[in-house]
Amino acid sequence: MAASGAGARDPGLQPERTRLAWRRTTLSCTVVAVLGIKLALLDGATAAGMTGLALSALLWIGFLAVAHRRIRSLDTPRPRVLSHRGALIAAGCTVALAVCGAALIW
Repeated sequence: MAASGAGARDPGLQPERTRLAWRRTTLSCTVVAVLGIKLALLDGATAAGMTGLALSALLWIGFLAVAHRRIRSLDTPRPRVLSHRGALIAAGCTVALAVCGAALIW
């Protein structure tokens, strides 16, 4: 029998799976940022290394802000859809953090 009305929605475990996925991604970004710090300081504190380190830290903080906001929005009974802006910021921070990590390796 089909449920009708907005109050009949049963999300099941989807919000919990989404919350765990955001936390795994946040942990991955944290590992990349920490490895970037290690690489920047391993070769000595050069100006390029410190710039890359500062940029990586800003990107990591930006991603954490988006992820934290999304995780908090999942606590409501009817979470909102992730905005286009939030998705673009999260994807941009992830790609830029990967580029910073690759630049620190070379």
